[in-house]
Amino acid sequence: MTDFSPAVTIERKNFDVLFNALKQIGYHIIGPTLQSGAIVYDTMIDFGDLPTGWREAQDKGTYRLVKRNDMSLFGFNSTPQSWKKFLHPPVQLLWQSKKRGTNVAITENVLKAEKLAFLGVRACDLKAIEILKKVLINSPYTDTNFSKRSADVFIVAVNCSQAGGTCFCASMKTGPKVQQEYDLALTEVVEKDRHYFTVEIGSKRGAEIIEVIPHRMAKREEMENAERIIENTITGMGRAVDINNLKQILYHNSEHKRWNETAKRCLTCANCTMVCPTCFCTTIEDVTDLTGQQAERKRKWDSCFTLEFSYIHGGSIRSSVYSRYRQWLTHKFASWQDQFGTSGCVGCGRCITWCPVGIDVTEEITAIRAIDNTQQSNILTKEKQ
Repeated sequence: MTDFSPAVTIERKNFDVLFNALKQIGYHIIGPTLQSGAIVYDTMIDFGDLPTGWREAQDKGTYRLVKRNDMSLFGFNSTPQSWKKFLHPPVQLLWQSKKRGTNVAITENVLKAEKLAFLGVRACDLKAIEILKKVLINSPYTDTNFSKRSADVFIVAVNCSQAGGTCFCASMKTGPKVQQEYDLALTEVVEKDRHYFTVEIGSKRGAEIIEVIPHRMAKREEMENAERIIENTITGMGRAVDINNLKQILYHNSEHKRWNETAKRCLTCANCTMVCPTCFCTTIEDVTDLTGQQAERKRKWDSCFTLEFSYIHGGSIRSSVYSRYRQWLTHKFASWQDQFGTSGCVGCGRCITWCPVGIDVTEEITAIRAIDNTQQSNILTKEKQ
């Protein structure tokens, strides 16, 4: 992604120029903000909205903010929700109708074009956006609203400088270094007496923005420092999972008792699908007012964990918790590959953090893999005998 120019260095004191430059040319800037005890992606009014000096402590079913011992701007990991909510909103009005006498006027909700800039996109979330594009655009049935929203987003990506407690992007080969398309990719370097960013330029418009920010060519030492930070992040991952032959292993163990054991803990609350950056399932809701004169249709996020999701005439296809949990995990790590040519998981760890009973997909996969290895070993032993 460095075809446009070699990497440059921006000092911390000049970083706010980037925010102002994007704002001046009409971008609606969305980035990390502090809200209600969490770091949340939302509209940014000014540069001061960044969660300076804060990080997150995450584990199974646990999330809290912790003060850092430095003034890092991006010293956090995966936030409670991803960028998906801006490209594939939780609730979207499709059309409204009004009845006048015997006539009914239907008004389609046409999406207004808006220039969006995403500030602080992590490698795992950038991969998730790429996956959603495959599902919602590069398929026989294009989601036109998603296509419009994602068409012209200015991406300021950030390489992770530390691993989160539930992160496993290194295992999924989706991070912590940004690999997908971006306009600018930053690595934040905080030293005892210096704070700066190395910046890789990935597009023409990224190069144009850099021109208005005080910068200079990155020194070799600065680039090595940035690479070292990323390498340390890889080794410090909070979770790991072996994805070798995982699709075949999950298919081979579709009836194993492990699914039932996990189902006894699962609340089918759908938290994992709501926070997942790649889950895209929706339902349609029609609402009419009490007079019967007005109606509207909305599209809302749905989840394969709800009974209604797989309901057809006669009942739900997946009536048990066991079948619904198995469907979700197997789809993410196996059948998604058959459908879309990629895994449906990017290793962000949100499903682990926000599961109220602490179900950990990396533990589940490891357990099923261990069971499969034992079964295969027993088969080989019997064959030799």
